[in-house]
Amino acid sequence: MKFKHTFHVFVDNFKTVYKQLLYRLVVLLVSGIICTLGIYPFIKELLNSEQLNNLFGGLSGFITNLLNGNVHELGEFSQKVQQAYEDFMVLLQTKSTQIALSGLLLLLVYIVAKWFEGLGNYATASLINDKMALRAEQPFLGTLIRNLKEATVYNAIYVPLSILYDLVVGVAMFFLLFFLLNNVLYFFICVFLFVLVIVISIVIKMTFTCDWLPALIRGKKGQLGSLKYTFSQKNKGTLTVASNFAVLVLIIFALNSAALILTLGVGMLLTIPASYVILISFEFVNYYDREELKYFLDKDTIVKSEKEHIPTREEFFRGTED
Repeated sequence: MKFKHTFHVFVDNFKTVYKQLLYRLVVLLVSGIICTLGIYPFIKELLNSEQLNNLFGGLSGFITNLLNGNVHELGEFSQKVQQAYEDFMVLLQTKSTQIALSGLLLLLVYIVAKWFEGLGNYATASLINDKMALRAEQPFLGTLIRNLKEATVYNAIYVPLSILYDLVVGVAMFFLLFFLLNNVLYFFICVFLFVLVIVISIVIKMTFTCDWLPALIRGKKGQLGSLKYTFSQKNKGTLTVASNFAVLVLIIFALNSAALILTLGVGMLLTIPASYVILISFEFVNYYDREELKYFLDKDTIVKSEKEHIPTREEFFRGTED
């Protein structure tokens, strides 16, 4: 039922996909401009360097002679490529400071971009919650500004933890790929195992953090209380949550892959923001079910638990229940 209800909530909030799209495009544009202004001069210098041009020229000559069957000239071009590669590596060593600064700039821009994307996800979560609880239509920008303080604190905690987790998974994936290639497995088996590990890592991450935003926005449990709540196991149904996330992640992978291949990436303008909206929708459906709260699927349908939660006096005056 969670999956079915998630789909209904997603459709009911589909307009939010376009708001997410516009917001993410702005973040991407600003990030791209900063990276271009900061790194382009260095990249241009490398591209115009004699060492890199010699390397490309040697590779081009080697491939051309290989395709033309001029085997006797391959040795000469192979030596040219090796020499050009060594010269290029020497050039990179002399530019180590610029490379380090460029890497730090990219890392900084990535972290800041993730933080701003997190603000957008928080606003999206607030819009979905308002629609589920009250059938209220709120503007995206107004919601973003109104919740800026809470969203800033949330992202100050979530983004570093998320990046650290992704970094650990990325290092593990690198060694896994190295192991698979060294064991000369069939290509499709390597791809299967690689994607499988990625999906599992995403599912684990989302399963244990799925109640964080809902507990903060709907439950008003505060930053520390929400963090404790999302890792608690009371009424969580971890295996059920994980299985639903697994299905959602696989569907998202399939849709984004199809959009990339069949529409040359154009369709990803919709599928990427829609992926975030449907995942957030599931988080709130799961939270409402876990807390036995009633919510709107659409303007004509209300979901009620078999044992509806009766608010306490404190909850009533605090405004955490309908």
